[in-house]
Amino acid sequence: MGELLERFPLFPLGIVLLPEEVVPLHIFEERYKLMIGQCLEEEREFGIVWLSDSGLRDIGCSAAITELLETLDDGRMNILVRGTRPFRLLRRIEDLPYPAGDIELLDDDGTDPAPASLEETRERYAELVERLTESRPDDAQLDSLGAYGIAATIDFAHDAKQSLLESRSEDERLAMLSELISAAMKRVDYVERAGERAKSNGKIRFQ
Repeated sequence: MGELLERFPLFPLGIVLLPEEVVPLHIFEERYKLMIGQCLEEEREFGIVWLSDSGLRDIGCSAAITELLETLDDGRMNILVRGTRPFRLLRRIEDLPYPAGDIELLDDDGTDPAPASLEETRERYAELVERLTESRPDDAQLDSLGAYGIAATIDFAHDAKQSLLESRSEDERLAMLSELISAAMKRVDYVERAGERAKSNGKIRFQ
């Protein structure tokens, strides 16, 4: 069983945060201004949980505030946060002025990923980055990336990111990522082909 944290501040949002991912947040509701203010003062993390159309998910990601970008006169804040650890929400706490809960930090299953799987996913990622930016990540950058590090730089759909967050196997995450990157490459191919057809005759033909 992972480490248990009681009365952990929670921020239900319409996003999925992954470990190693950096996202900006605009804090404007009074309860969250209070919560983030306390986290800043105590140098404490909080949890982001996806509030999906089907409700609040029970697997979220803890977040560390890496930078307070701006504090406005009315107390609103712009901050940068970085995802740290997946967690499971065990129980919601209702007696605080902001959402909170008892959580369990989640560990992986302890198995090392297959080197071939890791290498294949890194190579597919490098190809996608090169296609989109005309600049390939260098070997040192690629060698430092696992599944979360790769996924943190790509704008995947929320349900795909949630599946990655819920997996406790690096091999499983790499397999999911490989499929997601392959699908992204196909979309890039389609957009490029459609652009060429549009240039040639003003029409896009679906085949």
